[in-house]
Amino acid sequence: MDFRDFVHKHTGRVKELEREGSLAYWDASLSGRCDDYERYSATLKKLEKIYSDKNDFEFIKKARGSGRFEDPEMKRIADILYLKYLGNQFDDDLLERMVDLSSEIDKKFSVYRPEIEGKEISTNEVYNILKESKDSGYRRRVWEASKDVGSAVNEKFLELIRLRNESAQKVGFENYYKMAMVLGEQNEEKLAGIFDELDRLTREPFGRFKERLDRQLSEIYGIAPSAIMPWHYHDPYFQELPAIGDEDFDHYYKGKDIAGLAADFYSRIGMPVEDILARSDLYERAGKNPHAFCTDIDRRGDIRILCNIVDNNQWMDTILHELGHGVYDKYVGRDLPWLIRIYPHLCTTEASAMYFGRLSHDPMWMREALGLSDEEAEKISMPMKKAIRNKQLIFARWVQVMFHFEREMYRDPRQDLSALWWDLKERFQMVRRPEGRNRPDYASKIHVISSPVYYHNYMLGELLASQFHHHLSASVLANEDMKGIYGNRAVGEYFRDKVYRPGNIVPWDEHVENATGESLTARYFVEQFVKE
Repeated sequence: MDFRDFVHKHTGRVKELEREGSLAYWDASLSGRCDDYERYSATLKKLEKIYSDKNDFEFIKKARGSGRFEDPEMKRIADILYLKYLGNQFDDDLLERMVDLSSEIDKKFSVYRPEIEGKEISTNEVYNILKESKDSGYRRRVWEASKDVGSAVNEKFLELIRLRNESAQKVGFENYYKMAMVLGEQNEEKLAGIFDELDRLTREPFGRFKERLDRQLSEIYGIAPSAIMPWHYHDPYFQELPAIGDEDFDHYYKGKDIAGLAADFYSRIGMPVEDILARSDLYERAGKNPHAFCTDIDRRGDIRILCNIVDNNQWMDTILHELGHGVYDKYVGRDLPWLIRIYPHLCTTEASAMYFGRLSHDPMWMREALGLSDEEAEKISMPMKKAIRNKQLIFARWVQVMFHFEREMYRDPRQDLSALWWDLKERFQMVRRPEGRNRPDYASKIHVISSPVYYHNYMLGELLASQFHHHLSASVLANEDMKGIYGNRAVGEYFRDKVYRPGNIVPWDEHVENATGESLTARYFVEQFVKE
């Protein structure tokens, strides 16, 4: 069998299983039912077992080692398959235990609702209370209840970490984190260098902002700035900008059709999304996963998003973000072989999502989308600029927590992970840890569990989104400073042709250089959001 025949046979085996698994996860996320999660888990096991075949792995290694690939698509597929098989070269029993545990934890997160005074509340209600209540005691109880899911899943999570490390060690890696770096075509030292640079460049600006924010919050809650605690911010992790004073823009979206606004925008830049929205599930209800996501069911056009929309700025950002993933999936070249008919890396699809999600805070975009007057758009221009700068500072510091926590957790999972979590939150977010708290708050963040060694790609996505912004400003929009984005089909054309269509034909860092003219850099993010 030659390599092309192997690829044809392999594709036939995996593409329908991937479709079945994606549909099962979609159904489970909507229903929260055990049988849907079991169906997802069973399909995932079948899919992962394909990649554990040792004979196939040896065949791929020999094919790569021959150096006889004349077709660049086949060469790229060989590299992708090698990495995929490499990460699964351990026994089936270990694989099954990992899949089962992950599925059990996913189900717990999907159906979990915090309980306050005997009443279950939704994630949206948690955010509303943390935004609106001035009762510090009540805020604390709500914040603590939102973290209780960590205690509910922690025992299984710690076992999952152990199994992940065991699987990595069986294929020659020190731990799961180091394996994930290699399999994701990322260099751990380069990545650490980027995060160290971001830490250095954002530490002082964030510190000054945080001091001002705590003073503002102290006046609202009637306490000293030194008494501000984690539950005094407006989300459970302090990853979002609190909506206070000039930085509360929710009223602009009150009563608006959030999905309709997003659909109109994407249509006007030549990337209609009505087909995606028609297959999607957009509003919250009991049993439904409270977390938003986008899924490409089959790499053939069945793309869906899950949201829990409320008419506020956060959900305007979220739906633009999720549809930013959706248009990426939609406009990947359909003529590409199935195995490379996908984005080249998580950070590139995140960059697309973040680029578009940011527009919910852009006064020029808001002017067109919401029909604001020129005077109103001008009035909010400076407050919006300040708000999105502060939002990005908060996020850059929060991602530092996640990046360093995961790296250290997999290096030594037996250490006091609760202490590590709060050490990092104090160091990077400058948030005070609650006295005497020793709970697995880290396990309440679903990404640590269900999307391991993923979260840092959000920050890389932000860097690349700023690089897209710079490239578009300098080249596509002729230095209009993004004022012409709404309705500008050249923007959609750039993303379709330069960013999305190539799929995974080259490694992600090479793709970034092809699309923007240079390697990924933090320079444009710093210029856009950090410099005062």
